[in-house]
Amino acid sequence: MAGGCRGAALGLAVAAAVLVLAAWRRRRRPVREVLFFPSPPSCTEELLAEAESPGEAAGPCPCPLPRGDCSLSRLLRRLLSARRSLELCLFAFSSPQLGRAVRLLHRRGVRVRVVTDAQYMGLRGSQIGLLRLAGIQVRHDQEKGFMHHKFAIVDGRTLITGSLNWTTDAIQNNRENVLVAEDAEYVKPFLDEFERIWEEYNPTNYRFFSRDTK
Repeated sequence: MAGGCRGAALGLAVAAAVLVLAAWRRRRRPVREVLFFPSPPSCTEELLAEAESPGEAAGPCPCPLPRGDCSLSRLLRRLLSARRSLELCLFAFSSPQLGRAVRLLHRRGVRVRVVTDAQYMGLRGSQIGLLRLAGIQVRHDQEKGFMHHKFAIVDGRTLITGSLNWTTDAIQNNRENVLVAEDAEYVKPFLDEFERIWEEYNPTNYRFFSRDTK
């Protein structure tokens, strides 16, 4: 009888160990990815159309650009993975594909906040005006220096940062890098920096005249 009990206990222990091992193997690995640019011109219409109408087959795009995976499409997928929040802190933002993805997330109910540079947001082709028209919150600097950050935070847990300005010219022509990391140790200081700038750029703090003006 005692031997049978010991055998049963051993069997249960082995089964439990197998279940723990299987769960450990299924555990999602943290995101870590490095993207390099330039990214050759490619068609991202199917990717964006699928994100706009999940479950519906996207029609063929008539444009002559090649299809396939590239650094831009990977960056778009990382952005479109947002479910709750997206913080953008960008010096220059004129990529139509990235702008479309951000507006799509806003329509989905994702909370989107944008911090940008006042001087560059007014340039021709900037996406900032379209984001504002869509109802997305945008704040900008009122300083002599540039707001030169280039990072995004997806759902408060994934950091996207690097040398890349979110412009078509930089994406297609420049040697650039983007790091994607799901690591709380790195996400937290960037999120803290975003919140600090967000409060500093609150419109109630804007000064349109020097305090010395009489």
